[in-house]
Amino acid sequence: MAQRSLAKRWWYDGLQVLARLAGIALFRIRWRGRQHIPRGGGVLVLSNHQSHFDPVLVGMACDRRLNYVARQSLFGFLPFRWLIYSLDAIPIDRDGLGMSGLKETLRRLKRQEMVLLFPEGTRTRDGDVQRLKPGFNALAKRAGVPLLPVAIDGAWQAWPRSRATPWVDVVHVQIGRPIMPEEIARFNERELVDEVERRLHECLLEARRLRRRSMLSRR
Repeated sequence: MAQRSLAKRWWYDGLQVLARLAGIALFRIRWRGRQHIPRGGGVLVLSNHQSHFDPVLVGMACDRRLNYVARQSLFGFLPFRWLIYSLDAIPIDRDGLGMSGLKETLRRLKRQEMVLLFPEGTRTRDGDVQRLKPGFNALAKRAGVPLLPVAIDGAWQAWPRSRATPWVDVVHVQIGRPIMPEEIARFNERELVDEVERRLHECLLEARRLRRRSMLSRR
């Protein structure tokens, strides 16, 4: 496990607490399936991508520190660059992880950390799970860590890519059962992509069901 300075750990933990309080108050965020999060070891977290909120929404669900993979272009805006660097974000190029991003992601997984990827590659246009890019296959095979599927519902309604600013809405996050390394070894590249996609769809359907029930109960 990586040793970070006390200041960095306090900074991350403090932001997480503030984000949880704001998220629950503004978006009535609920998380389900947190018992599926491995308590130790490297974990590659694979989530659907609905909005700019998504890294924070997944990070709030995890008591363990979560590493974020971010597009290189996001590092161009100075205040945001400072923020994501302070959270140890891993920069990637737009077409894929790139060699440096791949190496750093593998390094953190082998240090028994959790890393978040969005295998769709970009935010959804309609709120549904898009076809996944196969880039995570190499990471899964080489790192030998579990893949943790996570689905978000409601973030697209709160902040779709077509809107410049967010609205208040109800958000649910569903965490699925992890795909363990011994399971991963049995799949070829296409089969693994299909299996992750299937589990993301299952998690999204459950998140939608819980979100609708939550909204109906408040009417």
